[in-house]
Amino acid sequence: MDYVIGDVQGCYDTLQKLLVKINFSEDRDRLFFLGDVVNRGKKSLETLRYIKSHKDNANMVLGNHDFHLLMCAFTSRKPNPKDTFLDIIEAPDKNALIDYLLSRPLIIECQGFLLVHAGIPPQWGKNESFVHAELVQRQLQGDSVELFLPKMYSNEPTNWSKNLDIEQKSRYTINALMRMRFCKSNGELEFTHKMNADKAPKGYKAWFLHENRMLKNEEIVFGHWSTLRDINIKNIYPLDRGCFWGDYLSAIRLNDRVQFSQRSIESN
Repeated sequence: MDYVIGDVQGCYDTLQKLLVKINFSEDRDRLFFLGDVVNRGKKSLETLRYIKSHKDNANMVLGNHDFHLLMCAFTSRKPNPKDTFLDIIEAPDKNALIDYLLSRPLIIECQGFLLVHAGIPPQWGKNESFVHAELVQRQLQGDSVELFLPKMYSNEPTNWSKNLDIEQKSRYTINALMRMRFCKSNGELEFTHKMNADKAPKGYKAWFLHENRMLKNEEIVFGHWSTLRDINIKNIYPLDRGCFWGDYLSAIRLNDRVQFSQRSIESN
């Protein structure tokens, strides 16, 4: 069986409870994590080690918190007071863990489902989404990652264009796949608002509500947006249920689309 799990954010103990609930077996099952496996919770190191140690039957897409860890590991950017991944940066196996993150994709296809941390902008089809995600992945796995990463922390460009250079295309792709909530029908991104989907700023919609979306017939599983409530839209499966905030860590079994949730047992 294939299970997709929402944002763990270092909530390792709750993750282990969820794995018991789904009766996870290393011999027969696979796990796919939707990014933000680290940060905010107290056990980022244990969480990342666990996922890496199960590389034969576990994978993950990069989320914005995982990307922030890479920034702090490779650049002069310092963790902010709320960050809880210093245990990874100071761990004896830091290099292996960071290399593992650098090798993770931004989007995965499994059983016809597309797995991504934040979402896919309306103007991209499947092929475009993978091509642009792979452009970023090549930069992360290249010899100049220390030069590449510092150029990626910006909200610009907010619009996609084939005329953008590699750095601009990479920034837009990272922001869209890892950070997006609201956008315009042409993919123009907006990062100020984080409320529920029905509270969109003027001129914008939640990315999955655009009627002209290229991938509206594709099933998409995503995390990132913990405030989403009562979303019942065909082919859309939001899985961030705010585990770190005391709510739930959730999973979906792709084989039959059954969802599972474990109440957080973390003390924040």
